[in-house]
Amino acid sequence: MTEFLDLLLHYTTMIADNIWWPVVILLLAGTGIYLSFQTGFIQIRRLGLAFKLMFRGRHKAEMEGRTGDITPFQALMTALAATVGNGNIAGVATAIASGGPGAPFWMWMTAVFGMATKYAEGMLGLHFRVKSADGTYSGGAMYYLRDGIRWKRFGKFLALWFSIAVIVMATFGSGNMAQSNSIALALNSDFGIPFIATGVGLAILVAVVIIGGVKRIAAVAERLVPGMIVLYMGAGLYVILTNIAVIPDIIMIVLRSALTNEAMVGGFLGHTVKEAIRYGVARGTLSNESGIGSCSIPAAAAKGNESAAQGMVAMMGTFIDTIIVCSMTTFVILASNLHPHTTGLTSTELTKSAFAVGLGSDLGGWIVSLSSFLFGYTTLIGWSYYGEQGARYMWGIKSVMPYRYIFCIFVFFGAVLQGRHLQIVWNMGDIGNALMAVPNLIGLLLLGGLVRKVTKDYLHRWDTGAIKSPFGD
Repeated sequence: MTEFLDLLLHYTTMIADNIWWPVVILLLAGTGIYLSFQTGFIQIRRLGLAFKLMFRGRHKAEMEGRTGDITPFQALMTALAATVGNGNIAGVATAIASGGPGAPFWMWMTAVFGMATKYAEGMLGLHFRVKSADGTYSGGAMYYLRDGIRWKRFGKFLALWFSIAVIVMATFGSGNMAQSNSIALALNSDFGIPFIATGVGLAILVAVVIIGGVKRIAAVAERLVPGMIVLYMGAGLYVILTNIAVIPDIIMIVLRSALTNEAMVGGFLGHTVKEAIRYGVARGTLSNESGIGSCSIPAAAAKGNESAAQGMVAMMGTFIDTIIVCSMTTFVILASNLHPHTTGLTSTELTKSAFAVGLGSDLGGWIVSLSSFLFGYTTLIGWSYYGEQGARYMWGIKSVMPYRYIFCIFVFFGAVLQGRHLQIVWNMGDIGNALMAVPNLIGLLLLGGLVRKVTKDYLHRWDTGAIKSPFGD
């Protein structure tokens, strides 16, 4: 078994190190820039409207009687549940350790253009959704790839590719095992809880929610996600404000490391611009999921019939995840002066140690451990829904319940897998993200004209006051 895991580690590392650069990274960047122009840079010009729609989408009374399963806000919280995970804690730290302090800059660039990409994903997810035999709504990239692309055979091929990739990502990658592992590691190091105990308990907690389907997942996400983000932001802001004098220097370190191949930047050993871009984009995409098509799945279940409105709500996920939450982690780590190459720290341990420097060892460790649990748990329940929708697309409704049980089994396996073979899970996350991104991005490029048409029509009606309710009648 050890020989097999060693071989798997070798090959997944080799694939993960090469799958992003340059094709996927250029495709991500190109699609984000293209959709920014197609939407008139909606992520900048209409950011205020997106905030307004996000909060208005919370009102259940206004959504009553509308087509769909969950409110627009619940759709966003379900997407954020899957998005704001241990990638915000461990992923940012890993990006800095592997790509240098310049990696966060490329995470931010990924997010700025990724907001336009996520807008298009959310919009198309609702636009091409279908009503299932059980009365619920299904949608996502596989549906707009299949039904939206003019060349039907090619569209069906991309849809099948995406469905397989989302199942792999949700079951074996960072949507599942990486999260349960990070939780188990934090609980073991802080409280001495055995990995097997965390695995069993976490699998049960996940099963209790996901067996109830998207409405229960959305209800839990709506309650947990805002609180956990506020908790983490509050701790991060405190550390930043207490180190406000060094923040300008940190910003300069990030910029210099992102754009130059200096041998030493801010105490960090030299990293190339290529490394900063590779790890910044890969971890940024792993964190905010812009471009991989995942947010289109809960967006399809949202109430309302104005797809552009849901797209604007969806793009707020990238803003919250990367521009806000990941930035907190970045500044706390860089303000701590805990350089990965001299301390040997990386992943969750680096972030935890950085918060311990800023808040004190006990409080800092507790906040990161609690955040790791909440971030990881909500990611698990969010990605279970993504995986089951991939299974539903391929094998029908009858596959949904078996998939939920299989998902919980791998939650357990992720918690008990430790040591150097853990890298296999993170490798699978990088590979799975790339495999989801390629067919989705091709589809978004082909559907850019439709995105432009729907966006222009909605914004014209909004600006002229022709829309009575932003989410449709």
